[in-house]
Amino acid sequence: MKMPEDCENISEIRYEIDQIDQQIIVLLGERFAYVKAASQFKTSEVSVKAEDRFNSMLEQRRIWAAEKGLNPDVVEKMYRDLVNYFINEELKSWQENHNS
Repeated sequence: MKMPEDCENISEIRYEIDQIDQQIIVLLGERFAYVKAASQFKTSEVSVKAEDRFNSMLEQRRIWAAEKGLNPDVVEKMYRDLVNYFINEELKSWQENHNS
């Protein structure tokens, strides 16, 4: 991996961005696997949604974003969308396991 300041042209920049995006997607897949596994420990649909945990998670992501010089509002929106999708998938999994 080249540092941004070491790239000599736009093609190198794009290549490095693509490499980072591939790593991010792999990590999102790993995160999703944990989300699906968590459904086995949940006792109700309310516990799947875990609103207090969701809100505290978003607040922590905002803090991490600010520490890295990123816009906390943008990072919160990204995580809000992502985690809402994951929660919906976890809920489906939970319902399948508890309505059988």
